Amino acid sequence: MIAVAARTAAEIAQRGRPCSLRVRTLIEGSIKYLLWSLTFLSVATTAVIIAVLASETYGFFTTTDHPEISLWTFFCGTEWSPLLGAEPMFGVLPLVAGTLLVTTIAGVVALPIGLMTAIYLSEYATARRRTLLKAVLEILAGVPTVVYGFFALTFITPYLLQPFSSAFGTYNAMSAGIAVGIMILPIVCSLSEDALRAVPQSLRDGAYALGSTKFDVSAKVVVPAALSGIVAAFLLALTRAIGETMIVALAAGGLAQLTANPTAQVQTMTAYMVQIFLGDAPAAGIEYKSSYAVAFTLFLITFFLTWIGAIVLRRYREEYE
Repeated sequence: MIAVAARTAAEIAQRGRPCSLRVRTLIEGSIKYLLWSLTFLSVATTAVIIAVLASETYGFFTTTDHPEISLWTFFCGTEWSPLLGAEPMFGVLPLVAGTLLVTTIAGVVALPIGLMTAIYLSEYATARRRTLLKAVLEILAGVPTVVYGFFALTFITPYLLQPFSSAFGTYNAMSAGIAVGIMILPIVCSLSEDALRAVPQSLRDGAYALGSTKFDVSAKVVVPAALSGIVAAFLLALTRAIGETMIVALAAGGLAQLTANPTAQVQTMTAYMVQIFLGDAPAAGIEYKSSYAVAFTLFLITFFLTWIGAIVLRRYREEYE
């Protein structure tokens, strides 16, 4: 009886094994096809976005309503007033200058603070303090950008900037830049800390064996070894700052002017696109089409920064075994 039961169980297992193998192969093939489809969807979505931007930008430059618009007048013009006056001006430099001014202020605020915080979390903080500080940074990363914009209007400008100087108005580039810097601070800190913690412990131990202090090890060994990751974190954060919309739309103002004065109000490229799509211009007008040209310019800037980041990573990447 026992022998018969064992033979029956063996026959059942033998019959089920090919079936299980077929099912497993089918499932794995389906998962592989699903992953390939999602990858293709991501690439196709990016390609469609670029195609739409390029097509609408081409339509902006080839419009018959304003034949005087050219690549030279667009990229080198110093006046941007598409919605004001009888003769609209389409020189994108004021928008680019406003965007770069806000981004520069944000970088000055976020990059050194984020790097120093990352060094502290990686090299000095205990496990408990690291967990607490990272939780605070995660809270900052989860705050909606519109909240940062209202924070800049209701706190940074009236309580931090205007008591310091009467030159600061309600809307100014400094307030928007500080708020954007606070927003990108978690990006800088988190990615820089990951790069620092990826440095092998053997490098630290070797420096300590030579009599180095903790500061020497952090500043002269760990940071240079993680330089490629730190630079990549900086560029990613700056790219995020360039594309920020709500903070600059609320706090920077709406006056497009070619200036480097942080007390003046400026208009960024993203803020202009918000203004257009709020309904200030007809959907078929030249002003509406100009928003796509501005968006394509913004895409070129972010693509250039990403390309620089890839070169830096490839050139200065350190590989350890």
